[in-house]
Amino acid sequence: MAELPQPETIDASAILDSYLKGETDLVCILGPTASGKTRYAVAFAREINRLSGKAVAEIISADSRQVYRGMDIGTGKDMGEYGEIPVHLVDIADPGSKYNIYEYQRDFEKVYKDIRERGGVPILCGGSGLYIEAATCGYSLPDVPADPKLRAELEKQDTEDLIKLLASLKPLHNSTDYDTRKRLIRALEIAIYAKEHPVERTAYLPKNTYYIGTLVSREVRNSKIDARLKARLEEGMVQEIRSLMDGTNPALPKDENGKARAVPAEDLLYYGLEYKFVTLHIQGVLSLEEMTKLLAIAIHQFAKRQMTWFRGMERKGIRIHWVNAG
Repeated sequence: MAELPQPETIDASAILDSYLKGETDLVCILGPTASGKTRYAVAFAREINRLSGKAVAEIISADSRQVYRGMDIGTGKDMGEYGEIPVHLVDIADPGSKYNIYEYQRDFEKVYKDIRERGGVPILCGGSGLYIEAATCGYSLPDVPADPKLRAELEKQDTEDLIKLLASLKPLHNSTDYDTRKRLIRALEIAIYAKEHPVERTAYLPKNTYYIGTLVSREVRNSKIDARLKARLEEGMVQEIRSLMDGTNPALPKDENGKARAVPAEDLLYYGLEYKFVTLHIQGVLSLEEMTKLLAIAIHQFAKRQMTWFRGMERKGIRIHWVNAG
C-alpha cells in the first residue's frame, strides 16, 4: 500500500494575505470521495470570512455529476452542508444531458471572474481531477464538434485497441474515459481534435492556485463510503433514479407539449457509479444485494483512482498541501 502524504497545518490568515497581495488567486480544496473535502471547504470559507470581517468566500464546485439537476442523492450534493456559504456550478444542467469539460471550463471562468470582480474570495472544491486541472492549469479547451465519420471508423475497432489508441494520445490517470464504449469513443474524438488543434492559455483563469488536499486512510475512507452508501439507499437513491427513468422527477426538462423527458437507461449508465449500478438493479440485471456489493467496490476503486490522479498532479509539479480532514 502506498504511503499517505505527510499532513500539514494550514494557515488561513497567511493564505488570505497572499490572496490580497495578488500572490495567490484561487484556493483549491481537493480530495477523493468521502475524505471530508466539502466540510473542510465550508470551514475554511467561514474562517476566511471571519478574518475578513465580512462574507467574501464563495465555493465553486468541481464535481462532474453535481452539475445535473434532480440527481441529488446519487451525487451526494448535501446542499445543507454549505449553510450560508454561496456555492456555484451545482444544478446547472438538465439530467440526461452530456455536460462536458469544455462547458465546465467556460462556466468556471465566468463564475470565477464574477467573484473576483465583486471582491470575493473564490474557493474551488471537488474531486473531479480533470475539472480541477481544466480550471487551474490555465489552458483553453476547444468545443469539440461531433465527427460522425471518425466515430464510425472507431466503432469498427475493438475496445482494447481503442484504449491503446487513447493512451497514445493522452495520459490515462484513471478509467473514467473508457468505462463505457460510448464515453471511450467521445474521449478519443476529443483527444484527436485536441492534437490537431493546439490550445493556448486563457485570459481569465487562475494562474497561482493554492492547493489543499483532504487526507484520510484507505480503511477509514472505505468505511465512510460503505456507511454513506447505506444512508443514501435508505434516503431513497433507488427511487430517485427510478423517477429519472420513468419521467416523474420534477427536475426533468419538458418537451414542447409540456411532458417530462425521461432519461434513457443508456444515459444513466453513462453517468457511472451509483447511476450505472442502480439502473442495472432497476432493469433486473442485479439484485439489491448484488448492486450494493458491486457499487461499494466500484466506489472504493474510484476513490483510489482519484488519489492516483492527485498524486499524478504532484508528479507534474503541482504542490498540494495535505491536511487531515477525516
